[in-house]
Amino acid sequence: MSIILGIDPGSRITGFGVIRSNGRKMEYVASGCIRVKDGILSDKLNQIYSCIAEVVQEYKPNEAAIEQVFMSKNADSALKLGQARGAAMVAMAQHALVVAEYSARQIKQSVVGTGGADKSQVQHMVTSLLGLSASPQADAADGLAVAICHGHAMQSALFQAGAKKVTRGRLR
Repeated sequence: MSIILGIDPGSRITGFGVIRSNGRKMEYVASGCIRVKDGILSDKLNQIYSCIAEVVQEYKPNEAAIEQVFMSKNADSALKLGQARGAAMVAMAQHALVVAEYSARQIKQSVVGTGGADKSQVQHMVTSLLGLSASPQADAADGLAVAICHGHAMQSALFQAGAKKVTRGRLR
């Protein structure tokens, strides 16, 4: 069984989701949003780092994944997103987590079935796949979608490797 932390980085709002994955069965553990306060960039990045570190300490994931930076028309926005992503990755790396990276298209394809899905479709499918009674906030749903994508990718890798059964992280 794996506990997976998924991160949807943002310079103003960073979404996170934590799921428990046991083969094809995935269950919700936690999700939320880190809303960065206005201020100087170094303080914003420190806030992202600190909050992700707290999430890691609280839920003790053994796997982590993050959305890759996409090319934006606005270079300044892409740079800020990359810096927020870096702060989150360092927080996870400081806790000895190897961080997998997935493109937005890969995440949407894995969760919704099409790489061109919009945020509301992702929210709907995350709610359905995890059996939630209500839709999580959009950025939190995106963090959960990253975790689900990683869970699917790991299950696919195990299947391709010929594993018949996964018990306590061991192939059998």
